[in-house]
Amino acid sequence: MRRRDPRPAQSRAKLIDAAADLLRDAGPSAVTVDAVVAAADVSRATFYRHFAGTAELVAAAFHVVIPPAPVPPESGSVREQLLALTLSQARLIAAVPATTTFLAWLSLGADLGAGFRAGGPDELVEQRTLRERVAEQYLRPFDEVLGTPEAVAQLGHVDRITAMALLVGPLAMGRLSTLTTFDYEAVARAAVDGFWAARTHRDR
Repeated sequence: MRRRDPRPAQSRAKLIDAAADLLRDAGPSAVTVDAVVAAADVSRATFYRHFAGTAELVAAAFHVVIPPAPVPPESGSVREQLLALTLSQARLIAAVPATTTFLAWLSLGADLGAGFRAGGPDELVEQRTLRERVAEQYLRPFDEVLGTPEAVAQLGHVDRITAMALLVGPLAMGRLSTLTTFDYEAVARAAVDGFWAARTHRDR
């Protein structure tokens, strides 16, 4: 049986690792073809064998840089679970600037769908765009809390995008503001309090 040449996978991994380092140090604008091939010590031809352009590489690198989304607690009241999840998101945003960098990059209109190729089983790039995958990753924990029968009974059917915008949006804004006095935990608690009050008093 003929063994597969490991070198293409290795060169792709080197390119992604180099792009991830550039992302951490200087943001998406630093991920240029010249900078990446120099850092990875590969040729431009090798770059274009794996990626259609820098947008595709940045998307792949964000997979390395962005940490997994927080997992909601398995016990506690609906409000306690929602607060714990939002506080986890607050700590993540405060500690990992790449998360907010990714959101800012998307908000500027980066077209992650353009130039994506469907790959084989060993490819890192899937058919869905990075935008869709990451949105699903960060929305799912809220679905797990807000979609339970107990949550629906107390809060009604909550639009998942609206919930995340109201609960996590203020935290992301705090990171973008770069205010050194921004209290992530206090804002997370206030966001949950406001969200809870609005939902539980909606019919009054």
